[in-house]
Parts: sequence; structure tokens; C-alpha cells
Amino acid sequence: MSEPILQVQNLTMDFGGIRALNKLDITVHSGEIAALIGPNGAGKTTFFNCVTGIYKPTAGDVFLTPGKGEKPVSIKGLKPNIVTGKGLSRTFQNIRLFPKMTVLENVMIGRHCRTKTFILGAIFRPPRARREEREILLHSYRLLEKVGLAAFANDFAENLSYGAQRRLEIARALATEPHLLLLDEPAAGMNPQETEDLNALIREIAAEGLAVLLIEHDMKLVMSLSQRIFVVDYGSKIAEGTPKEIRSNPAVIKAYLGE
Repeated sequence: MSEPILQVQNLTMDFGGIRALNKLDITVHSGEIAALIGPNGAGKTTFFNCVTGIYKPTAGDVFLTPGKGEKPVSIKGLKPNIVTGKGLSRTFQNIRLFPKMTVLENVMIGRHCRTKTFILGAIFRPPRARREEREILLHSYRLLEKVGLAAFANDFAENLSYGAQRRLEIARALATEPHLLLLDEPAAGMNPQETEDLNALIREIAAEGLAVLLIEHDMKLVMSLSQRIFVVDYGSKIAEGTPKEIRSNPAVIKAYLGE
């Protein structure tokens, strides 16, 4: 198996007297497609929020390997923009786009963490700044081609269908050049054809060496995509394994269906 890209150790998150995450241990490897599943309210999105810096965990640690051959670094407690800069990007359960900006502009914003031009460069626009602007434009357009949205580049994001907005969020996340991509219910609101296209897109992303960890309720998609699945219930990990192992795991069946 390839080297770990994400190592979550003993991750715990308390909200007052409520324990949302309880000593979670999860490892994702480079180029791997993994899934985090569980009933509603199990703590899945809270896990993403802790890993990406939106929440500061009560206990435990989160280590990210920022590049091939580099040593893992702790990202616990870092601000979200710093976490993104280290190579971890995400989409959200509730779509967060800039609706009054074009589809292309939404992707270009994702390049902000990789740009070297600051305020003075933006004002006076020396050759280096203009060159960087062209590179951002071309890179963003190529990402729209990858997710099938190049034809809508100049449309406002709010005019896209719900499924297309989901793909636009993925394109914007990819614009940050992540090593690990977290997808929070990427198939939500998609029709069967869009879900099939999403399946192909995620496989293509992973084939390029990018690790993917997704939260998803579409079990057909999860089982067809994932190499490993982590199952959480009431904030605790109750199972980990291949799709075949998870499908027949008694603890998983109990969590979803009851005794």
C-alpha cells in the first residue's frame, strides 16, 4: 500500500456536554479512494470540519503529508486557509459557491492559495503578474473541461443545475492543487447519469495520484468506488474494511437497520 497522506489519531470533539467524535483513528493513503459512512448525525461532517480547521478538536491529532517524500506535519488547530495551502481541500454538504460570479471565476478563486502576486502586483500588473493571471485562467479552464463545465464558463454559477454546481465545487477544490480531496456528499441532488459521471470523475482524479475521502449516502456509489470504508456511529468508528467486508459486518447492519 502507498504511503499515508492523512493520519487521524484519537480525534475527539466535544460540544459542551455532547461528544460528537470519540477517539477516531483514520488513515488515508496516497491515490486511495476511501469513504466515511454512517447514519445521519454520526459525526461525519464534524470529522471533516475538524480535519480542515473549521473546528479545533478537543483532543487527538491530525497529520498530513504535504508532498511525496515529505514528513507528515500536524495540521490540528491550523486555520482553514493554511490547511488548504498544505494540500488538503474539500467540498461542502451545502453548496458554497459565489452565485453572482461566473463559473470560470469561481474556479479561479480556488487558485488564490497558489498565487504569488500580492496587492502591488495586482495594481501595477508587471509582466510576472500578467503571466500568472494567464496561467490561472488557462488552468481554471482546463479544470472546467475535466468536470464537463467548459461550455458554461461565462455563465453565472447560480444558473447552473444543482448537479453542475456540485461539479463546480469539485473543480474549485482541485484548483488549490490538493494532495487529498474531501468530498462531502458529492452525489446529493444528482440524477443517475450525473452520478455515473461523478463516479468516472472521481476515478480519474484518483488515477492521477490524488487521494479522495468522501462522505456519501448513495451506497451504490460508495461500494463501487471505495477501496476502503470507515463506518462511524455516534462519533465512534465501529468498522473499517473493504466494501465486501463492510457489507456483511454485523455492527454496520445494526447501526443502519437496528437489531
